[in-house]
Amino acid sequence: MNDAASSPASSFTPKIEFWFDFGSNYSYLSVMRIEALAAAHGVRIGWRPFLLGPVFRDLGFDNSPFVLQKEKGAYVWKDMERQCRKYGIALTRPTTFPRAALLAMRVALLGADRPWIAAYCRKIMQLNFADDRDIGSIEVVSEALDELGLPARQIIADAQSDANKLRLREQTAAAAAKGIFGAPTFFVGEEMFWGNDRLDDALEYGESQRAARPA
Repeated sequence: MNDAASSPASSFTPKIEFWFDFGSNYSYLSVMRIEALAAAHGVRIGWRPFLLGPVFRDLGFDNSPFVLQKEKGAYVWKDMERQCRKYGIALTRPTTFPRAALLAMRVALLGADRPWIAAYCRKIMQLNFADDRDIGSIEVVSEALDELGLPARQIIADAQSDANKLRLREQTAAAAAKGIFGAPTFFVGEEMFWGNDRLDDALEYGESQRAARPA
């Protein structure tokens, strides 16, 4: 056996924590791209759904800054059009923004370590930002799960359990404790990267951690 191939450095797989909210427009861009990019960099993903609303409220905002600040909001949607063209991602500005997605988020938390999490997150984001559907409804979440061939009724029941509801509140509190103030946010170890435009930097940093480990 090749000693280099079996060394701790070569077998180590860096991890990126991906903190996101389905109501976040820039999280949409990252959700649609991260799985393929992480695989290309040899980095595994830790999916970390959290509720951005409570974080904003703790910071003194009763809504998204993109709503509260008219000029910023106008810029952001123009920027979203440009970014979606760049990445080849469909975009329909939601008629409700930010759209409440509590059930969808609870399902994401339940499935965070399951094989279907990436496909589920992409589907929910497409329903929100491409199809302008109400991703907070049982009907739409059930539809997303059904299309993925998953047992929608059981997953939704589990997601709505008291224990899972508490876990989402705790995960949101953990986000605030880590200093997260927006979404998407990425962590590689203790290094924080904020915003879709820092996804590539976060992945490159994660990839560099493998090379930095002693053989």
